[in-house]
Amino acid sequence: MVNKFKQSLEKSDLSGNTVESYVWTVNHFITNYGEFNKENLLAYKGFLVEHFKPQTVNLRLQGINKYLEFIHKDRLKLKFIKVQQKNYLENVISDADYKFLKSKLKKDGFTEWYFVVWFMTATGARVSELLQIKVEDVMAGHLDLYSKGGKVRRLYIPKRLRTEAVDWINNENKTSGYLFLNRFGNRITARGIAMQLKHFADKYGLNKKVVYPHSFRHRFAKNFLERFNDISLLADLMGHESIETTRIYLRRTASEQQQIIDRVVNW
Repeated sequence: MVNKFKQSLEKSDLSGNTVESYVWTVNHFITNYGEFNKENLLAYKGFLVEHFKPQTVNLRLQGINKYLEFIHKDRLKLKFIKVQQKNYLENVISDADYKFLKSKLKKDGFTEWYFVVWFMTATGARVSELLQIKVEDVMAGHLDLYSKGGKVRRLYIPKRLRTEAVDWINNENKTSGYLFLNRFGNRITARGIAMQLKHFADKYGLNKKVVYPHSFRHRFAKNFLERFNDISLLADLMGHESIETTRIYLRRTASEQQQIIDRVVNW
């Protein structure tokens, strides 16, 4: 039955990692609790709450609920637990540090990494999406990203970035193919980007906690709202399913909150 469940998931709009997570969860439940009844399900939920963070608990519960739907036992579905949302963004690179890093990379001749950082921050691309950008997309000024469900999200490349990137592409004699390659001529990896960014943070004396790929996506969102306060448009640009996900960018980062407190509170 679990194999059939897996096959049905693979036909849906779920990522491979999510499918594996759901299947693992169901197998784990069967191994440790056996029958799917209310008592066992509540015991399993209690185990999850005791041992895992809320986000992980809800991911496991989602897997169980999907399986309960599959075996037509919807009435046994478990309620998710409430995730306490932080009222600030943590570990986001400041605009000043972003500009400092970008200028240092350009000045020191790390041109490809200069563009890696600029593309992430000026497009809001996830690192997995950054890796998909081709020379042809830069020339067109955008990249269309397709999800498994057939949804399309357009990743726009701003004019200023596009103009400078085209000059770089021409100087490198690139005519087609993936934009960011390693020294062997293969597409760089997400892990490779993360490691190299940590190296540059160390080299230039930046806080390593804020120099990681997704931090630049956060910076894109923060900068966009500061200059053009349209949260529904930002949600579309970021590819968020729910506008509630985007609302976090209306909040101050932890460092911004600290600066305001230091400036305002003098009593």
